Amino acid sequence: MKVIIVEDEILAQQELSWLIKEHSQMEIVGTFDDGLDVLKFLQHNKVDALFLDINIPSLDGVLLAQNISQFAHKPFIVFITAWKEHAVEAFELEAFDYILKPYQESRIITMLQKLESAWQSQASPGVSAPVARENDTINLIKDERIYVTPINDIYYAEAHEKMTFVYTKRESWVMPMNITEFCSKLPQAHFFRCHRSYCVNLNKIREIEPWFNNTYILRLRDLEFEVPVSRSRVKEFRQLMHL
Repeated sequence: MKVIIVEDEILAQQELSWLIKEHSQMEIVGTFDDGLDVLKFLQHNKVDALFLDINIPSLDGVLLAQNISQFAHKPFIVFITAWKEHAVEAFELEAFDYILKPYQESRIITMLQKLESAWQSQASPGVSAPVARENDTINLIKDERIYVTPINDIYYAEAHEKMTFVYTKRESWVMPMNITEFCSKLPQAHFFRCHRSYCVNLNKIREIEPWFNNTYILRLRDLEFEVPVSRSRVKEFRQLMHL
């Protein structure tokens, strides 16, 4: 797995290089301290991941990531920064992770393990080059950190004005987008917009109870909360569930 480090603080660059070499099988093929130099390098070289500082000269990390997101070959991006306030921008760019300085070795080790696992899972047997990434994870935000979460861990999502509350078995998350935008990131084969305010994971339904006006209440595995199906969605829901 080929990676580059983009960091203009030499001590931080050296520390991260040591951690990567010590705790992973990744090959560091370049270190950079300037965003434009990275773009020039990537025009002629493919890498599997970037460790990207946000505050770098010429072209900051967010703008650099926006450019990279247009590439046909999209490497994983791990933001590294001393500033928490860029977490939302990192989420919107579908960053793999968001690491705050000063580095915590245990946090770096966990991230490296997840990154290598994600890279290996998208590669075909016997082929070193990565293939197209499957849409089996989603980035969720909590405490200004990004958590790469299996999509099937999500039970349901609930609209709260311009925000969306997302619920897994043990945790809740607040996403900085409306529910329509959030639901668009989920696979339609498994998630259904059952109400203007709710989107539900069909695989998590354990009981469908008839309700007023020919609607339904959905009870989910492991959770006490009941999710409604609105009248306007009943027909489509019946078809999906073969009712």
